[in-house]
Amino acid sequence: MSPAAERRAPEAFRLDEPGAAEIEEDILADLDPVEEDAERAVSTIVEPKKRGIRWGRIAAAGGGGLLSLAVGIAVDDLIRSLFQRADWLGWLGLGLLALFLTALLAIVGRELIALARLKAVARLRLAADAAYAANDREKARRVAQDLVRQYQGRPDTAQGRRQLKQNLGAVMDGADLIRLAERDLVLPLDRRAKAAISSAARRVSVVTAVSPRALIDVAYVLVACLGLIRKIATIYGGRPGFFGLVRLTGAVVSHLAVTGTIAIGDTLLQQVVGHGLAARLSARFGEGVVNGLMTARIGLSALDVCRPVPFVAQARPRLKDIAGDLVSFSTGRRDTVTPATQNGARVNE
Repeated sequence: MSPAAERRAPEAFRLDEPGAAEIEEDILADLDPVEEDAERAVSTIVEPKKRGIRWGRIAAAGGGGLLSLAVGIAVDDLIRSLFQRADWLGWLGLGLLALFLTALLAIVGRELIALARLKAVARLRLAADAAYAANDREKARRVAQDLVRQYQGRPDTAQGRRQLKQNLGAVMDGADLIRLAERDLVLPLDRRAKAAISSAARRVSVVTAVSPRALIDVAYVLVACLGLIRKIATIYGGRPGFFGLVRLTGAVVSHLAVTGTIAIGDTLLQQVVGHGLAARLSARFGEGVVNGLMTARIGLSALDVCRPVPFVAQARPRLKDIAGDLVSFSTGRRDTVTPATQNGARVNE
């Protein structure tokens, strides 16, 4: 076969297909977490659901108890053996054991404090929801005062706290007090949270698009999402430890589960990144865009759960506002794949 016969015939693909932008916006809107379910997810942080007998936890408690006894006996035998060898070795062993126990107690105490702090933010959210729904001035006033105390000592909220304190006595409507607290205290934190979500989505999109193995993709997305959830909680004052992060992640996942599956199928992928065009040109790049969208979706769910007040005065951020540039970027990337672009059409030779 001659080289001329092997050459691929020229093809033109329209990048400005009518209605493409509207379809992409509709798809991104369908992926947004449902705001109305946030209250139920927040309540699981304050008080997890009780599900009868948990045999898995009983087994873990029994195994952990046996392991603790085994470690305790082993440490006791070690200390006795050290004293038999030399007194100074025995005292050194006791000193190291005391140091270990002190550090362990500090870690446990820090975890308990972090969990209590996370619960305090969740209780604020539930109280704010109730005060706004009932338009109760006293409840709203307590919520505003608790918010001021919650963010006491944070320089980034100093101006908002001062403004809120000045206006507490002048506002008579409970719902307006919640709006005022949201505007003065929470709005600057929203900007930081949205910036963190957008940055994490872009980073995940780029890294998973160039990584050589699917296992690396999964590991990186998992680590990035956990880090994003922790960062958003820290922005709003939660600062969870390990166990607090586990409980918070469970609340975020339960919030997402109500809106449908977290995974995005191949058909949706093709619609999001250009009606199947990107799937033919760069499957890895399309997967990166989808991973970025999933990360942004998890971030928005975490924002709903971690926010101390509901969205009443401010517009709730949408997926197209946070990660819509990923789709736009993918379109721009496709423009540069081929050697020529003429009159809004790309020509492959």
